[in-house]
Amino acid sequence: MSAFHLTDASGSGPDRARVVSLDSLKVRARRHQTHALHRGERIWHDTDSHVDLWIELLHGYAFEPRAALAFTVTQDFEDDQFTLPRVPLDDIDKLFGLQVQELSIFDSLEERVLTQTRRANTVLIEVDAFHLPDTRSIAYHRAHVKTTIAVDTIDPDARRLGYFHNTGYYVLAGDDYDHLLHRLDAEGAANALYPHVEFVKQAREALTGTALAEACADTLCAHLLRRPEGNPVGRWRAAFPGHVETMLERGEPYAQQYSSNVMRQLGSNFEFLAHYLGWMRKQGFDIPHEARLSAQKIASEAMVLQCKLARALSRQRCDHCEASFDVLERAYERTVPVLAAIVC
Repeated sequence: MSAFHLTDASGSGPDRARVVSLDSLKVRARRHQTHALHRGERIWHDTDSHVDLWIELLHGYAFEPRAALAFTVTQDFEDDQFTLPRVPLDDIDKLFGLQVQELSIFDSLEERVLTQTRRANTVLIEVDAFHLPDTRSIAYHRAHVKTTIAVDTIDPDARRLGYFHNTGYYVLAGDDYDHLLHRLDAEGAANALYPHVEFVKQAREALTGTALAEACADTLCAHLLRRPEGNPVGRWRAAFPGHVETMLERGEPYAQQYSSNVMRQLGSNFEFLAHYLGWMRKQGFDIPHEARLSAQKIASEAMVLQCKLARALSRQRCDHCEASFDVLERAYERTVPVLAAIVC
């Protein structure tokens, strides 16, 4: 049994059912409403993350994505970056009955995607954002960027497919369809190497109501046992002066990459944790209110630190952002260790 206790079972929520296919891709794209996590006020936007994709994909299945965010308590500092937030596939299986398997592409990526989507499965494809219309302001026909999409419907005759990506559901067609699915070129030769591909299938019914809430609490307890030893923000702080020197030497392009892999990964991870803890409280669990507020504080202060650092670097000034690190370290101690004390 979990060490977290339900104080009120009334917040169990309704049972949910699998979304059925709509008549057309365009109708599906119009009818898909972005999940509340992507509609409300958010500190960290457009992170192009594994978590954002799964939020919309689970929402497309009519499941509650916030139930899958317990893993955020395990984030660590890896000496040069914070752990990239990723929803564990075991959690997705346990909570929602969804299994993710690697898909072998032995002749045609298009044929394999068509086969799986006809089975009502969703196909996860690692693609080049150069061919994704939803990245129009960043990469579409401008830059080659690796990302992952989740395809649930394709129409080979119309050369069109519908896909989940980042914070929404979109449609692409024509030449973008051909490039994305590595169709044969004019000479009949295959395009490059096939990408990494997986598929998602509903192996069992998803948990709902009290069963889902209790499984979420058990999952949180299991992840807290895997939390970092000590305060990862403190270890980042110790390494930060050397990182600043490197950014001053290498300039703005490197500093932007650093921010994406350090401040953004820390901030977005703890923003997800804050949403998870708020959802757990609504299910009736005695999650300390301070822990949720402190997780949100990490998210906001990571943004503050990013802005302070950008200003300092633009002036070629060395700033170790001590005040922000004080805030971040205290907030971390009031989040993960507080939650762990309930379990351990």
